[in-house]
Amino acid sequence: MRRALATVPVLLAAMLLAAAGDPPPGATTCSGCHAPPGVTSGFLPIYGHDAGALVAAMLAFRSSERPSTVMGRIMKGFSTDEIHAIAAWAAAQTVQAKK
Repeated sequence: MRRALATVPVLLAAMLLAAAGDPPPGATTCSGCHAPPGVTSGFLPIYGHDAGALVAAMLAFRSSERPSTVMGRIMKGFSTDEIHAIAAWAAAQTVQAKK
């Protein structure tokens, strides 16, 4: 039961991000740990942040310049172009005002 309840925030995050525009390939995997705008998680927020800073962080993880537990392994799976596309998309995600 706990495992099932633990997946609810992840599924909610994925649905919120999918509704925010067409993400580039691989971008929605970020929502497994990094919550969408307006939702708190135990990980650093990435959505709505500067694309250049996100690219720099992702490239540093990929090159192992920036130590990590899993981010380095994840980033090794993306090309530089894919990293730029993911960063641009993540930077464009903002909290939508409720109507």
